[in-house]
Amino acid sequence: MAVVEITTFRLADGVSEAAFLEADERVCTDFSYRQPGLLRATTARGEGDEWIAIVLWRSGEDADAAAALAETDSAATEFRGLVDRRSIDRRRYTTLD
Repeated sequence: MAVVEITTFRLADGVSEAAFLEADERVCTDFSYRQPGLLRATTARGEGDEWIAIVLWRSGEDADAAAALAETDSAATEFRGLVDRRSIDRRRYTTLD
């Protein structure tokens, strides 16, 4: 069964939306879309300063493997540096099909 990973967050103080969107594009093209098992990913802005990233993985194992690699990947590290780490709320859901 597939896994839906939902992460909500806010940008770190002083980070512009333009800088964040550039980093988001880089992490998608240089890291995320190169990971085995990634089916779909999108980032969206909510009301105020809240953001959401939704990723669909083929399996939890694929999501875990990508998370481990992201710890040392330069694009992922840059992306994390623009996010207020205290605001991060990540949840995973397993699809029913």
